[in-house]
Amino acid sequence: MDIYTIIFLALAVFIFLRLRNVLGQRTGDERPPFDVPARGNLRGAADNNVVPLPGKVIDQSPLAPSADPAVVPDRWKGIAEPGSVLARGLDQIAATDPSFDAQHFITGAKSAYEMIVLAFANGDRRALKDLLSSEVYEGFETAIKEREQRGEKVETRFASIDKADIVSAETRDRAAQITVRFVSQMISVTRDKADTVVDGNPEKLTDVTDVWTFARDISSRDPNWKLVGTESGQ
Repeated sequence: MDIYTIIFLALAVFIFLRLRNVLGQRTGDERPPFDVPARGNLRGAADNNVVPLPGKVIDQSPLAPSADPAVVPDRWKGIAEPGSVLARGLDQIAATDPSFDAQHFITGAKSAYEMIVLAFANGDRRALKDLLSSEVYEGFETAIKEREQRGEKVETRFASIDKADIVSAETRDRAAQITVRFVSQMISVTRDKADTVVDGNPEKLTDVTDVWTFARDISSRDPNWKLVGTESGQ
């Protein structure tokens, strides 16, 4: 053999020995890189589509906040505090309805609030039917009928809707429910048959606080929310 062949063979042997020292030898008794969870654990985890890895605890609650807040930063900023009951309720709604947008909902709720108040004042049953649940509509319709029997008319004018804050959110069965606290200023006057004011003041703004609950069937293709509950707030 010439000198170059000898040099290459010597170099190959040297490299082999170095690699053996660094990587070691496999004997067949080595442990796997991590302990595979028992089959029983995998079966239980599969029910939730989550396989827990060794050394890591996973909160599988559907209301649990994201383990990595950077995934959805400030999702409910200006609406709910991170980790609050309200934020968890909104998370639950968003999980079942990916198209849900809280800011868009508040804008729509303010419009619905004004439309419903004015429709009630005008006795517009047709408009109310599209915006109210059947139970709430029955109550509104009864009040309108009694007012008409007395020959009374209501005049309502909005000056402003100063606040519309979501105070609670949850899902029940197939329904998502959101409660909103409205603070507004309006003029509302009730007149009798003789056009005499029997309630309210036509020259004075009144501060009004209402707490209304809206709901919609999240399994339905109908994206509209309806009023399902009302109460006066403080």
